[in-house]
Amino acid sequence: MNTDCYNESNPFYRTALLLGADTVEGLRRARVRVFGVGGVGSWCVEALARAGVGHITVVDSDTVAFSNINRQLVADHTTLSQLKVDVMSHRIHAVSPDCRVHAYAGVYSAETASQFCLDDYDVVVDAIDSLAPKAHLILAATRCRRARLVSSMGAALKTDILQISTAEFWQVRGCPLARALRDRFKRSGERPARKFKCVYSPQLVANKPVPCGDDISQPVQTANGRKRVNGTLVTTTAAFGLVLAQLAIEAIAARSGD
Repeated sequence: MNTDCYNESNPFYRTALLLGADTVEGLRRARVRVFGVGGVGSWCVEALARAGVGHITVVDSDTVAFSNINRQLVADHTTLSQLKVDVMSHRIHAVSPDCRVHAYAGVYSAETASQFCLDDYDVVVDAIDSLAPKAHLILAATRCRRARLVSSMGAALKTDILQISTAEFWQVRGCPLARALRDRFKRSGERPARKFKCVYSPQLVANKPVPCGDDISQPVQTANGRKRVNGTLVTTTAAFGLVLAQLAIEAIAARSGD
């Protein structure tokens, strides 16, 4: 056992008191790749860094915009127009200077999937909010021998954080994104190769935009294709991200105990 963990000069001392030195060492050795560092993914990465994960790769093609400020950890008035992965990398190093960070400013898709060696990682975190790339990542990650997948379902339009829960993908209920993914898999005949855990909310919501003077009913073009803009709240997206990080930590801890 690494008794150095039980030292108040160690930033992960209290984590060790709770989870044990072996788990802290497992977190230090763990390699985690996070796809998407927006409303959910940025908070997930923050938690992984503070938990002591020793190697984090962040993947996102977007830059910080004014519309991100209401919910994304990477977004404030000093980071506008900067690449989200660069802002996130600086944040990780500020929290955990010894963490090895890799920033990939790009998009995951069927066309770019070969660029990502998923099985080089212990955990793959899916915080993608576009259907096609999300479905492809789920299929690819669940085929890996080493990597384990944890995934975020839809946080948009949800406001009651007390309803946020976790479940195996096929057991998720009340989430339109999960339903759309399952329908897509059934139509294509391709299904995830293994079970994986998701964070989701079964909260029933009315998908009706609040009038604000602009036409927000039409989809907008993003790096991952056209998407409809939905209302979001930081309390929900941050809670989703923290629960997603917890799923990743549990996957690492389970492997550390093997």
